[in-house]
Amino acid sequence: MPRLILLNKPYGVLPQFTDEQGRPTLADHVPVKGVYAAGRLDRDSEGLLALSDDGALIARIASPKHKLPKTYWVQVEGIPTEEALQRLRDGVTLNDGPTLPAEARRMEEPDGLWPRDPPVRFRAAIPTSWIALTLREGRNRQVRRMTAAVGFPTLRLIRWSIGDWTLDGLAPGEWREVTVPGRTSAKAPSGNTKAKRPRSQGNRIRPL
Repeated sequence: MPRLILLNKPYGVLPQFTDEQGRPTLADHVPVKGVYAAGRLDRDSEGLLALSDDGALIARIASPKHKLPKTYWVQVEGIPTEEALQRLRDGVTLNDGPTLPAEARRMEEPDGLWPRDPPVRFRAAIPTSWIALTLREGRNRQVRRMTAAVGFPTLRLIRWSIGDWTLDGLAPGEWREVTVPGRTSAKAPSGNTKAKRPRSQGNRIRPL
């Protein structure tokens, strides 16, 4: 039966198991043979990454044609206006064409969020804020390009959910095996961490 693993990918980790340059990879966190990432999560992004040993399941998760919603917590430079958020909702035109409409709203900084290593670089004179952004497509560095297009560059990017799966209970570098239809769920611990773990989604995304 197919396996499905959810990982909280730390910042700086490549979404693959090998790297000729010796950079951190998934192999440093998931000691499971034969599984592959369902889609990408850039090296400078954090959060939920699904892995499986089943090609059809990987395609259902990763392929834009299935329009599986993916929600991101995005720390941006500045405080987005309602006009900017509406542009994200309507879809913005990027150099590879217009995006699909998205769900976008301001949110408070997530409670108990783990510190990023290395820390985000801030400009003292410019405030930062957070938005929750839900997409149903997956282009290269799409979230960063979308927020930049409306005038609010991304500083930190965390994927909170893929469909109904979330980061709930996973600290950076931790993973768990979850139910695939027809299977009994299982959990598997990863390496030790002292980072605070996310709480439930209902407690985490608080609109302003």
